[in-house]
Amino acid sequence: MLPAHAARVPQAGEADMNQPLALEDAFIPELPSYYRGKVRENYDLPDGRRILISTDRLSAFDRAIAAIPLKGQVLTQTARYWFEKTADICPNHVLEYPDPNVVIGTRLDILPVEIVVRGYLAGTTGTSILTMYKQGQREMYGVRLPDGLRDNEKLPEAIITPTSKAFDGGHDEPLSARQIVAEGLLTQEQWDTVSRYALALFARGQAMADERGLILADTKYEFGTDKDGRILLADEIHTPDSSRYWMAANYPARFAAGEKPESFDKDFVRSWVVARCDPYKEELPPIPQELIAQTTDVYVRAFETITGQDFVPPPAGEPPLERIRRNLARFF
Repeated sequence: MLPAHAARVPQAGEADMNQPLALEDAFIPELPSYYRGKVRENYDLPDGRRILISTDRLSAFDRAIAAIPLKGQVLTQTARYWFEKTADICPNHVLEYPDPNVVIGTRLDILPVEIVVRGYLAGTTGTSILTMYKQGQREMYGVRLPDGLRDNEKLPEAIITPTSKAFDGGHDEPLSARQIVAEGLLTQEQWDTVSRYALALFARGQAMADERGLILADTKYEFGTDKDGRILLADEIHTPDSSRYWMAANYPARFAAGEKPESFDKDFVRSWVVARCDPYKEELPPIPQELIAQTTDVYVRAFETITGQDFVPPPAGEPPLERIRRNLARFF
């Protein structure tokens, strides 16, 4: 059941100032060193700090396809919950939160390896272990998986499946620990550190998710180094966008029946678009507001289920960029 306060986005032409407004862009010309990512907009301050603003953009098909009200706040606050719950395991980049959508962090040099930890045989992409397993591969990412595993089955133990981080828009490629060190992507010491951190973070995440009636099936982590060479956790952690969560209560029955586990289904918009056009080649049709509202509801429900906290929406009526500008004015 969705929380009672989950917001419905108004239909086109409606003028209801009690409904949340979407943050599509976060360009603030008074701030220095602007960089626009797919979802976050970043500013580098002269003193070595970075301002990261999570917009409400929904990215798919190599472009932004919609703006989902409250999505940026949900991701920022979910990551905040986990950063605070795991600070004893691994240092992270967070310095402060001046706004619900904003993190002030230590500027890092991001390591060129994305760390994905998997506890289940799952996934849909070409680099997922389920896809590779179904193709007959048993040796992958420097790990050997046993024969006879079924879709979405729990692995004998959690494994790390690292990929090259495609900064230039290229495709991520599977890597093994041996390759990472041999190719000079990370030193042996760096690899030992990030792999130790990642497995410990994942174990904490799985244990806490279990307390909330969830299964943390897999997740990705990004690490970077600060000016002193220390490795810190960056970006986000255990959010609905970076992680695969399943509902624990009906997982056994669904697995026994060969059905997909129940998850936070955020793909209403993507699925709707794919059913109506080739999103890589054609112009997108207008996306119904009710689909956008459904997606907002799912993000809010995900936050509350994952953290056990009530979601606190921003005051109604104020454009989010105006609020963010006010909260960041001291950096101008």
